[in-house]
Amino acid sequence: MDKRIVVVEDEEKIVTMIIASLEREGFSVKSAHDGISGLRMVREEAPDLVILDLMLPGLDGFEICKNIRMDPRMASTPIIILTAKTEECDRVLGLELGADDYVTKPFSPRELVARVKAVLRRTNWKKNTGVKFYYKGLLVDTEACVVKDGEREVELTPKEFGLLVCLLRNKGHVMSRQMILDSVWGLPASITTRTVDVHIRNLREKIPSLSSLIVTVKQFGYKLKDQE
Repeated sequence: MDKRIVVVEDEEKIVTMIIASLEREGFSVKSAHDGISGLRMVREEAPDLVILDLMLPGLDGFEICKNIRMDPRMASTPIIILTAKTEECDRVLGLELGADDYVTKPFSPRELVARVKAVLRRTNWKKNTGVKFYYKGLLVDTEACVVKDGEREVELTPKEFGLLVCLLRNKGHVMSRQMILDSVWGLPASITTRTVDVHIRNLREKIPSLSSLIVTVKQFGYKLKDQE
């Protein structure tokens, strides 16, 4: 399969199980057992995907996720978060920081492998879908994953980029939060409704020209205005 994965997890038994499960599927796997060495390994290895525990010694998973998303070299790296916590807010915060999926402990090896393959399929599909959108002075190149607002290049996280493309593909049509979640996250709406709102807010802040063009449809979702 020739895909490289970094696992950042401090429980040795879980690491051993993850590595064995992924290597059986042809993945190349390296691991780190604390946050600081984990972030260093991600930077050095430039993996195709990161599996990241939230509760880590030295540097927690939230901080690692933020660091990955703030670094232009790593910003598009898919992240699956692992957490033993059952509180919805922890899962939502991980997703809001840019994680692509989450798995709650305890989990089966088959479930994790399925999640890894699904995230990589979504990532590869986006990379290989070479479409350019031109909208109100914006250029969005889905093959190069580049957004330009006039002459200014805009740095977006993978989920912000996916959300913008989703709105552009459906401009003029109201998209419910569930529709957006299915298209961009592939996750159930029951735990991530707020995540859509946060990413919409981020788009409006990073691309001010979209502030009035992304219309909030009260108690339903959002719509990107059609060309006038």
